[in-house]
Amino acid sequence: MSKPEKKVISLRPEAPRVEPDRPCWGVYEHWVTNEKGRGLRPGVYWHGFKRTSADDDEEDETARPITDEWIATPVTVAARTTNTDDGSEGRFLRLVTENGVKEWIIPMEVFGGSGEEARRALFGMGVIIALKKRSQFMEYLLEQRPAEVFATTCRPGWHESGAFVLPGRTIGSDKVRYQSSVKGQNLFSLRGDLDGWKTEVAAKCVGNPVLTLAIGCALAGPLLSLVGVLGGGVHLVGDSSSGKSLAQLIGSSVWGDPGIFAASWDMTKGGLEIEASSRNDTMLPLDEIKRADPKRVQEMAYSLANGQGKGTMTRDREARGKLSWRLLALSSGERSLSEHAAISGNAAHAGAELRMVDVNAGTRTHRAFDELHGLEGADFHRLLTVAVGSHHGHIGPVFVEQLIASNDTPGLLADFAGIRAQFIEDNAQAGRVADRFAVIALAGEMAIAYGLLPWAPGSALADCQLLYGEWLSRVGSGNAEDRQILAGIHDFIDKHGSSRFSDVNDQTPDTKVFNRAGYWESAGTNRLYLFNKSSLIEAAHGYGLARIIKALEGAKALTKFDADRARRTKNYRIPGGGQSRLYVIDPTTLDNEGAGA
Repeated sequence: MSKPEKKVISLRPEAPRVEPDRPCWGVYEHWVTNEKGRGLRPGVYWHGFKRTSADDDEEDETARPITDEWIATPVTVAARTTNTDDGSEGRFLRLVTENGVKEWIIPMEVFGGSGEEARRALFGMGVIIALKKRSQFMEYLLEQRPAEVFATTCRPGWHESGAFVLPGRTIGSDKVRYQSSVKGQNLFSLRGDLDGWKTEVAAKCVGNPVLTLAIGCALAGPLLSLVGVLGGGVHLVGDSSSGKSLAQLIGSSVWGDPGIFAASWDMTKGGLEIEASSRNDTMLPLDEIKRADPKRVQEMAYSLANGQGKGTMTRDREARGKLSWRLLALSSGERSLSEHAAISGNAAHAGAELRMVDVNAGTRTHRAFDELHGLEGADFHRLLTVAVGSHHGHIGPVFVEQLIASNDTPGLLADFAGIRAQFIEDNAQAGRVADRFAVIALAGEMAIAYGLLPWAPGSALADCQLLYGEWLSRVGSGNAEDRQILAGIHDFIDKHGSSRFSDVNDQTPDTKVFNRAGYWESAGTNRLYLFNKSSLIEAAHGYGLARIIKALEGAKALTKFDADRARRTKNYRIPGGGQSRLYVIDPTTLDNEGAGA
């Protein structure tokens, strides 16, 4: 008796038949069968003919044996790319890996070498290339000429096409892609969902101006260029463990994983430029200003606000492109920017302080918080820390989607003007700070209107007005440079009034005074301080004499002049003989004018 015939059951569905126009390349994302019925697994193939004799060239190709060489897992060259940052070209690749479909842009410049770095990157993304076919794989990529053309950029944020570009996602266009210039972590990652973030994070921020400010600061990044507000930042000031870092984590969760998205002041100026550029049109969280170099921190604040890095050159003396960005920074520290800069002996620059404006995040009702929603401080902090780790990266992109969908620039400008009018200022410098709080408030109110924040309409504006008002009451009105100059002279008198000044009417030389700054004379119950030129410039370190005189005159602090008023000095006969022209200053006016500086 013959044995029953075995049935072979194939678990693979019937594969479609292909008849390649040999010799040629082929790419298949699923199993196929060739013209001879042979199954071909997914991948890149070279479809050719086998050589059978020395006279193959004369043989009829239709009669020659065929060959299908597997080169790699499926990699399709889907489009040509042109980088709008520098004009360089590349190829847009679609990769089918065991972990799903991925995209990658390969710069054309890699074909000028062995291509090893490119292949290494592809292996890292899950592509498998036959080891003996590596050069053939590069040849395959180079020979592809797709008709589709994409624009690329190495910088996230708004693109010249009007799209908003993020790593792995472009909002508002399917013809623009983000092209990573370096290998690194994806700052704009997603986890959880938007509803979870709204319930577990945003709802708990209600009643906490510092926390609502952090969210508004993160959402305001995409609005800056649209409403014409310059970059800069806010600096949360408070003691250690007051809740400042939590505010930064919450702000970071708007765009990505807080543990990855947040950065630190502990970096060089060049590093800061890279971090800022990689978060363009979003937000840069900077934790603990005490980690920054006190000698460079003010320069770094200027750089962040100005939005452009320092130009450099290659070894071949070719200029590298400058990094650029526009964003708001959310900084934190136990000291203000000026206090940290003073550690190195540098005078505080009013411009730097205005670009990184201080916000009280330490002496509120519960340190950085105003409302704990029925919880203890530690529990509130812990609850929100866990929540931002579970839900993040959603609201920022959705906010941009809504912004692009509305497509109403005139309406946006009108809304900003309406909110800006509610931030009162009496000089251009305070106006710049008011602009920043206004655009943060606008972002919050827009997100409320879009249904993305579970807050009452008007609450984001009210919180920003509160914090702006607190700042304004601390610094006082008037010009910031004037306040710094007057405060510097006032502090100089407090520090050196008894050691570097003596009575101008005591004709006995005071041998105890070294490194003399001037003299004093009585005016009723007060003293007037008579500064020589060098000590006045020393007291207002960082400012020229003409600027110092302007500030003193504005405060009516120069009280005596000779007939030649242009000098702003009075001629005195000084102890020990001789005469000297001195600047006569009433310190009580400095106390009033400089108290808020």
